[in-house]
Amino acid sequence: MTTGPATTSDAALRTALDGVRAFILDADGVLMYRGAPIDGSPAAVAELRRRGIPYRVVTNFSSAHRSTLAAWVGKATGMPVDAAEIITAASAAAAYTAAHHAGGPLLVLSAPDARREWAGQQVLSPDEADARTEPVAAVVIGDAGDDLSYRNLDIAFRQLKAGAAFVAMHRNPWWMTPKGFTLDAGAYVLGLEAALGRRAVICGKPSPVVFRQAVAELRAELAGRDGGSTESRLRIGDIAMVGDDPKADIAAALRVGLLGILVLSGKVDAAEAARSRVRPDAITDSLASIVHALENMPGTSGRA
Repeated sequence: MTTGPATTSDAALRTALDGVRAFILDADGVLMYRGAPIDGSPAAVAELRRRGIPYRVVTNFSSAHRSTLAAWVGKATGMPVDAAEIITAASAAAAYTAAHHAGGPLLVLSAPDARREWAGQQVLSPDEADARTEPVAAVVIGDAGDDLSYRNLDIAFRQLKAGAAFVAMHRNPWWMTPKGFTLDAGAYVLGLEAALGRRAVICGKPSPVVFRQAVAELRAELAGRDGGSTESRLRIGDIAMVGDDPKADIAAALRVGLLGILVLSGKVDAAEAARSRVRPDAITDSLASIVHALENMPGTSGRA
């Protein structure tokens, strides 16, 4: 692991990548920043596809359905994006409620488009939830914009106080937009946690929930390619998380056994990375640098 603020040497980066068969990529800071593509990232993703190296894009952006997000990213970067390759905090939360609260009524505070991730599940409006004599099975808090009103949050609080499970897409208090620093839904989650005296199940980063979902999808993709052979089963240590946040991306990935590669194309520079006290397996400039290192490694063409 790196021990200083400098980026990892080319040779050390290639060593860190040795044995990597799949990637989990952060969206903001790795592919995009402030709504614009990062130089070299579209070509890097295209190269991963060409080589047959599977990846998932994991993001806490949760204001839209994955299909909408895929179309938006595709338009911004000029590259085709498959919605099935994206895992958002909203889609992770929907998968969580489907698994843990199957058939139960849910109060989901999210943007209308993102709420499509709960298709097939029983989602109630705040008024419908408030009219019930019994609490809903779970309350889900996400990026709902103006729907995160006092009235709706008060209904959510009373449902949670009555015993509903507490699920949140993420705990980010703010995020960076073209307008600059912007209040995020995590600030409301933190307030509800303080009022309730208990913590929510977080489904987005840095929770292991979203990383485990990504790992499961990558394993299924590779198993589908080789007919389910157990000999080529994807181990968690064969997967590298590429992110721009030392704590939410890298430290969280390391805790679940993934490799962690920090890129300096987003929210931190090398000095800030060193001050974080998180020690990634490698630090490099960008996703393009990682894919360039793969190109210079023997036997990596079609390695997945």
